[in-house]
Amino acid sequence: MPVHYYRYLYEQVGRQHHWMLRRVQSDAEVAEAIHAETTEIHVLYADGCPAGFVELELSAKPDTVEILYFGLIADFQGRGLARFFLNEAISAAWAHSPQKVTIHTNTLDSPRALQLYQKMGFVPVAWSEEEVEQWL
Repeated sequence: MPVHYYRYLYEQVGRQHHWMLRRVQSDAEVAEAIHAETTEIHVLYADGCPAGFVELELSAKPDTVEILYFGLIADFQGRGLARFFLNEAISAAWAHSPQKVTIHTNTLDSPRALQLYQKMGFVPVAWSEEEVEQWL
């Protein structure tokens, strides 16, 4: 995946949730991260348009696959696509035969995110506070 396309998806999905990590990385750092053998990215298309993406981190911890980023572009939210796409993401994660699959959320994510994750079998295991910069 070209870095510029990844950045487009990252901004379209993550801007409203104040995703920061990839935003502050250089193109070289983003390229290294997204093209690593331990990274897997899937894009959801609806009517031929990118509707969302998921990034799996295959080396977060031994025997763990982390759903590092997951989300839909705003125009495609509320159509029932999130449950379908998350199910596909979870299946892709389990295809690597980990002992567990993890996902993080926070209060800046969609208010429905935690509910969806719990419906799909995830359980909260930790809570933390972080500061984020305003996305200008």
